Amino acid sequence: MTSEQPAKVVHAAKQIGDDFAGWRKILGLTTQQVAERADITRDTLRKLEHGDPTVGFHVVLKVARSLGILDTLAGALDPLSTDLGRARAALLNRERVR
Repeated sequence: MTSEQPAKVVHAAKQIGDDFAGWRKILGLTTQQVAERADITRDTLRKLEHGDPTVGFHVVLKVARSLGILDTLAGALDPLSTDLGRARAALLNRERVR
């Protein structure tokens, strides 16, 4: 199914999967431990870590939470953390909380 995905999506999924595997290894956790903490199967975790772009978004969030990086992931997507986002903050109808 990955052949149906744009090349950039497949490449990003592989990078993200490698990063999740890297966090797991740095934390000294096994695939079984992370899968149990995330309430997913080891096969699903394996798919995520190998860059399968069909893995559900909820799985990404659950694994990030189980690795303690959910806040980091969410913060990385905050438009107000970029120059462009701050310049156009009025379009968001929200203010940056500090």
